[in-house]
Amino acid sequence: MFDNEQYKKHKIFDELLVYKEFYKDLSFGVFSYISIGTKAIFYIDTYIYSSIEGTFDSIYQLLSLGRINDAYALLRKLYDAIIVNIYCDLYLEDKFGIDNIIVDKINNWFIGNKKLPEYAKMNRYIKSHKKLEPLNKIIDFDGRYKKIRENCNNHVHYNSFEIMLSNDNEVINKNRIKLLDQLSSDVLNVVILHIACIILIDQHYIMASDYIDSLELGMTPEEGSQYLVAPYVQNMLNVTIKKYRKDIEKVIKENTDMEIE
Repeated sequence: MFDNEQYKKHKIFDELLVYKEFYKDLSFGVFSYISIGTKAIFYIDTYIYSSIEGTFDSIYQLLSLGRINDAYALLRKLYDAIIVNIYCDLYLEDKFGIDNIIVDKINNWFIGNKKLPEYAKMNRYIKSHKKLEPLNKIIDFDGRYKKIRENCNNHVHYNSFEIMLSNDNEVINKNRIKLLDQLSSDVLNVVILHIACIILIDQHYIMASDYIDSLELGMTPEEGSQYLVAPYVQNMLNVTIKKYRKDIEKVIKENTDMEIE
Protein backbone atom coordinates (compact mmCIF):
# COMPACT_ATOMS: atom_id res chain seq x y z
CA MET A 1 0.00 0.00 0.00
CA PHE A 2 1.14 3.56 -0.70
CA ASP A 3 2.87 4.64 2.52
CA ASN A 4 2.32 8.41 2.56
CA GLU A 5 0.34 9.11 5.75
CA GLN A 6 -1.45 12.16 4.39
CA TYR A 7 -2.46 10.12 1.38
CA LYS A 8 -3.69 7.13 3.39
CA LYS A 9 -5.76 9.34 5.69
CA HIS A 10 -7.48 11.24 2.88
CA LYS A 11 -11.26 11.49 3.28
CA ILE A 12 -11.93 9.78 -0.06
CA PHE A 13 -11.28 6.36 1.44
CA ASP A 14 -14.09 6.71 3.97
CA GLU A 15 -16.35 8.25 1.32
CA LEU A 16 -15.86 5.33 -1.06
CA LEU A 17 -16.82 2.86 1.66
CA VAL A 18 -20.02 4.84 2.34
CA TYR A 19 -20.93 4.86 -1.36
CA LYS A 20 -20.15 1.18 -1.73
CA GLU A 21 -22.39 0.25 1.20
CA PHE A 22 -25.21 2.46 -0.09
CA TYR A 23 -25.29 0.76 -3.49
CA LYS A 24 -25.13 -2.64 -1.83
CA ASP A 25 -28.21 -1.75 0.24
CA LEU A 26 -29.97 -0.20 -2.75
CA SER A 27 -29.33 -3.29 -4.86
CA PHE A 28 -30.93 -5.45 -2.17
CA GLY A 29 -33.74 -2.95 -1.63
CA VAL A 30 -35.02 -3.07 -5.23
CA PHE A 31 -34.46 -6.79 -5.81
CA SER A 32 -38.09 -7.76 -5.24
CA TYR A 33 -39.55 -5.31 -7.76
CA ILE A 34 -41.02 -6.78 -10.96
CA SER A 35 -38.90 -6.21 -14.05
CA ILE A 36 -40.74 -4.39 -16.85
CA GLY A 37 -39.99 -3.93 -20.51
CA THR A 38 -37.43 -6.73 -20.83
CA LYS A 39 -37.28 -10.50 -20.61
CA ALA A 40 -35.27 -10.30 -17.40
CA ILE A 41 -36.49 -12.66 -14.68
CA PHE A 42 -35.16 -10.43 -11.94
CA TYR A 43 -35.17 -6.66 -11.72
CA ILE A 44 -32.26 -5.36 -13.82
CA ASP A 45 -31.59 -2.30 -11.66
CA THR A 46 -30.57 -4.52 -8.76
CA TYR A 47 -27.69 -5.83 -10.90
CA ILE A 48 -26.74 -2.38 -12.15
CA TYR A 49 -26.48 -1.17 -8.56
CA SER A 50 -24.52 -4.26 -7.57
CA SER A 51 -22.10 -3.59 -10.43
CA ILE A 52 -21.70 0.01 -9.28
CA GLU A 53 -21.00 -1.25 -5.76
CA GLY A 54 -18.20 -3.36 -7.22
CA THR A 55 -16.76 -0.39 -9.09
CA PHE A 56 -16.54 1.61 -5.87
CA ASP A 57 -14.69 -1.30 -4.30
CA SER A 58 -12.29 -1.38 -7.26
CA ILE A 59 -11.64 2.36 -7.02
CA TYR A 60 -10.90 1.94 -3.32
CA GLN A 61 -8.45 -0.89 -3.98
CA LEU A 62 -6.67 1.04 -6.73
CA LEU A 63 -6.30 4.15 -4.59
CA SER A 64 -4.95 2.00 -1.76
CA LEU A 65 -2.17 1.09 -4.16
CA GLY A 66 -1.64 4.72 -5.15
CA ARG A 67 -3.10 4.28 -8.65
CA ILE A 68 -4.90 7.60 -9.05
CA ASN A 69 -4.78 7.47 -12.83
CA ASP A 70 -6.45 4.04 -12.93
CA ALA A 71 -9.02 5.14 -10.35
CA TYR A 72 -10.05 8.03 -12.58
CA ALA A 73 -10.47 5.60 -15.48
CA LEU A 74 -12.92 3.67 -13.32
CA LEU A 75 -14.77 6.87 -12.45
CA ARG A 76 -15.32 7.26 -16.20
CA LYS A 77 -16.78 3.72 -16.20
CA LEU A 78 -18.92 4.57 -13.18
CA TYR A 79 -20.24 7.73 -14.82
CA ASP A 80 -21.18 5.73 -17.92
CA ALA A 81 -22.98 3.12 -15.80
CA ILE A 82 -25.01 5.83 -14.10
CA ILE A 83 -25.99 7.46 -17.40
CA VAL A 84 -27.02 4.03 -18.75
CA ASN A 85 -29.13 3.41 -15.66
CA ILE A 86 -30.88 6.78 -15.80
CA TYR A 87 -31.48 6.48 -19.55
CA CYS A 88 -32.90 2.95 -19.31
CA ASP A 89 -35.24 3.81 -16.45
CA LEU A 90 -36.58 6.86 -18.30
CA TYR A 91 -36.90 5.06 -21.63
CA LEU A 92 -38.71 2.09 -20.08
CA GLU A 93 -41.10 4.41 -18.30
CA ASP A 94 -41.81 6.25 -21.55
CA LYS A 95 -42.25 3.22 -23.82
CA PHE A 96 -43.61 0.39 -21.65
CA GLY A 97 -47.33 -0.28 -21.86
CA ILE A 98 -50.03 -2.85 -22.55
CA ASP A 99 -49.29 -2.65 -26.27
CA ASN A 100 -45.52 -2.60 -25.75
CA ILE A 101 -44.70 -5.08 -23.01
CA ILE A 102 -41.20 -5.69 -24.37
CA VAL A 103 -39.30 -2.48 -25.07
CA ASP A 104 -36.99 -3.60 -27.86
CA LYS A 105 -34.25 -0.99 -27.45
CA ILE A 106 -33.62 -1.90 -23.81
CA ASN A 107 -34.35 -5.61 -24.18
CA ASN A 108 -31.91 -5.94 -27.09
CA TRP A 109 -29.22 -4.41 -24.89
CA PHE A 110 -30.20 -6.73 -22.04
CA ILE A 111 -29.87 -9.89 -24.15
CA GLY A 112 -26.71 -8.63 -25.88
CA ASN A 113 -28.09 -8.18 -29.40
CA LYS A 114 -27.53 -4.43 -29.73
CA LYS A 115 -25.72 -1.61 -27.99
CA LEU A 116 -27.51 1.27 -26.36
CA PRO A 117 -27.23 4.68 -28.07
CA GLU A 118 -23.91 6.49 -27.73
CA TYR A 119 -23.29 8.50 -24.58
CA ALA A 120 -24.09 11.87 -26.18
CA LYS A 121 -27.50 10.70 -27.36
CA MET A 122 -28.40 9.20 -23.97
CA ASN A 123 -27.22 12.37 -22.27
CA ARG A 124 -29.42 14.53 -24.52
CA TYR A 125 -32.41 12.30 -23.76
CA ILE A 126 -31.83 12.73 -20.03
CA LYS A 127 -31.24 16.49 -20.27
CA SER A 128 -34.46 17.04 -22.22
CA HIS A 129 -36.74 14.71 -20.28
CA LYS A 130 -39.78 16.35 -18.74
CA LYS A 131 -39.64 14.24 -15.58
CA LEU A 132 -36.17 15.60 -14.79
CA GLU A 133 -36.89 19.16 -15.91
CA PRO A 134 -36.70 20.70 -12.38
CA LEU A 135 -33.36 18.98 -11.79
CA ASN A 136 -31.95 19.72 -15.23
CA LYS A 137 -32.42 23.44 -14.62
CA ILE A 138 -29.83 23.35 -11.82
CA ILE A 139 -27.68 20.25 -12.37
CA ASP A 140 -25.37 22.03 -14.85
CA PHE A 141 -24.61 19.20 -17.28
CA ASP A 142 -22.76 21.58 -19.58
CA GLY A 143 -20.57 23.03 -16.84
CA ARG A 144 -19.86 21.02 -13.70
CA TYR A 145 -20.56 17.61 -15.23
CA LYS A 146 -18.85 18.30 -18.53
CA LYS A 147 -15.74 19.19 -16.52
CA ILE A 148 -15.94 15.89 -14.64
CA ARG A 149 -16.04 14.02 -17.95
CA GLU A 150 -13.04 16.01 -19.11
CA ASN A 151 -11.14 15.12 -15.92
CA CYS A 152 -11.91 11.44 -16.51
CA ASN A 153 -10.93 11.59 -20.18
CA ASN A 154 -7.66 13.32 -19.33
CA HIS A 155 -6.70 10.33 -17.20
CA VAL A 156 -8.00 7.72 -19.63
CA HIS A 157 -6.09 9.24 -22.56
CA TYR A 158 -2.95 10.42 -20.70
CA ASN A 159 -3.49 14.01 -21.74
CA SER A 160 -0.45 15.14 -19.77
CA PHE A 161 2.77 13.53 -18.55
CA GLU A 162 1.90 14.49 -14.97
CA ILE A 163 -1.34 12.50 -15.24
CA MET A 164 0.65 9.42 -16.26
CA LEU A 165 2.89 9.91 -13.23
CA SER A 166 -0.12 9.87 -10.90
CA ASN A 167 -0.14 6.08 -11.30
CA ASP A 168 3.46 5.69 -10.10
CA ASN A 169 4.10 5.35 -6.37
CA GLU A 170 7.82 5.78 -6.76
CA VAL A 171 7.57 9.30 -8.16
CA ILE A 172 7.49 12.14 -5.65
CA ASN A 173 4.55 14.28 -6.73
CA LYS A 174 3.34 17.03 -4.42
CA ASN A 175 0.11 17.26 -6.41
CA ARG A 176 -1.10 13.77 -5.47
CA ILE A 177 -3.22 15.09 -2.58
CA LYS A 178 -4.67 17.76 -4.85
CA LEU A 179 -5.60 15.03 -7.32
CA LEU A 180 -7.32 13.09 -4.54
CA ASP A 181 -9.24 16.21 -3.55
CA GLN A 182 -10.46 16.60 -7.13
CA LEU A 183 -11.34 12.91 -7.43
CA SER A 184 -13.30 13.10 -4.18
CA SER A 185 -15.30 16.05 -5.49
CA ASP A 186 -15.92 14.43 -8.86
CA VAL A 187 -17.11 11.14 -7.36
CA LEU A 188 -19.40 13.00 -4.97
CA ASN A 189 -21.04 14.96 -7.78
CA VAL A 190 -21.58 11.85 -9.90
CA VAL A 191 -23.22 10.12 -6.93
CA ILE A 192 -25.41 13.17 -6.26
CA LEU A 193 -26.59 13.17 -9.86
CA HIS A 194 -27.51 9.51 -9.66
CA ILE A 195 -29.35 9.68 -6.34
CA ALA A 196 -31.34 12.73 -7.41
CA CYS A 197 -32.41 11.06 -10.66
CA ILE A 198 -33.30 7.79 -8.94
CA ILE A 199 -35.62 9.60 -6.53
CA LEU A 200 -37.28 11.73 -9.20
CA ILE A 201 -37.79 8.80 -11.59
CA ASP A 202 -38.55 5.98 -9.13
CA GLN A 203 -39.33 7.43 -5.74
CA HIS A 204 -40.54 4.03 -4.48
CA TYR A 205 -36.91 2.81 -4.65
CA ILE A 206 -36.10 4.74 -1.48
CA MET A 207 -39.17 3.58 0.46
CA ALA A 208 -38.63 2.11 3.92
CA SER A 209 -39.60 -1.53 4.36
CA ASP A 210 -42.52 -0.81 6.73
CA TYR A 211 -45.19 -0.78 4.02
CA ILE A 212 -44.10 -4.00 2.28
CA ASP A 213 -43.43 -5.75 5.58
CA SER A 214 -47.02 -5.11 6.68
CA LEU A 215 -48.42 -6.49 3.42
CA GLU A 216 -46.27 -9.60 3.65
CA LEU A 217 -47.55 -10.21 7.19
CA GLY A 218 -51.16 -9.82 6.05
CA MET A 219 -51.55 -6.58 7.97
CA THR A 220 -52.95 -3.26 6.83
CA PRO A 221 -50.03 -0.87 6.35
CA GLU A 222 -49.98 2.20 8.52
CA GLU A 223 -51.38 5.26 6.77
CA GLY A 224 -48.62 7.09 4.91
CA SER A 225 -46.01 4.39 5.52
CA GLN A 226 -45.42 4.14 1.75
CA TYR A 227 -43.80 7.57 1.94
CA LEU A 228 -41.30 6.74 4.67
CA VAL A 229 -37.67 6.82 3.56
CA ALA A 230 -35.34 3.90 4.22
CA PRO A 231 -32.78 4.82 6.91
CA TYR A 232 -29.80 3.94 4.71
CA VAL A 233 -31.11 6.30 2.02
CA GLN A 234 -31.67 9.13 4.47
CA ASN A 235 -28.16 8.64 5.83
CA MET A 236 -26.77 8.85 2.30
CA LEU A 237 -28.78 11.99 1.57
CA ASN A 238 -27.43 13.54 4.78
CA VAL A 239 -23.79 13.17 3.72
CA THR A 240 -24.29 14.08 0.06
CA ILE A 241 -27.22 16.14 -1.21
CA LYS A 242 -28.30 17.71 2.09
CA LYS A 243 -24.71 18.67 2.90
CA TYR A 244 -23.48 19.88 -0.48
CA ARG A 245 -26.48 20.61 -2.74
CA LYS A 246 -29.34 22.28 -0.88
CA ASP A 247 -30.77 23.37 -4.23
CA ILE A 248 -31.13 19.75 -5.35
CA GLU A 249 -32.59 18.79 -1.98
CA LYS A 250 -35.26 21.45 -2.48
CA VAL A 251 -36.10 20.13 -5.96
CA ILE A 252 -36.44 16.58 -4.69
CA LYS A 253 -38.71 17.55 -1.82
CA GLU A 254 -40.91 19.65 -4.10
CA ASN A 255 -41.27 16.95 -6.75
CA THR A 256 -41.74 13.74 -4.77
CA ASP A 257 -44.09 12.54 -2.04
CA MET A 258 -41.38 10.93 0.07
CA GLU A 259 -40.89 12.18 3.62
CA ILE A 260 -37.26 13.20 3.30
CA GLU A 261 -35.93 14.81 6.46
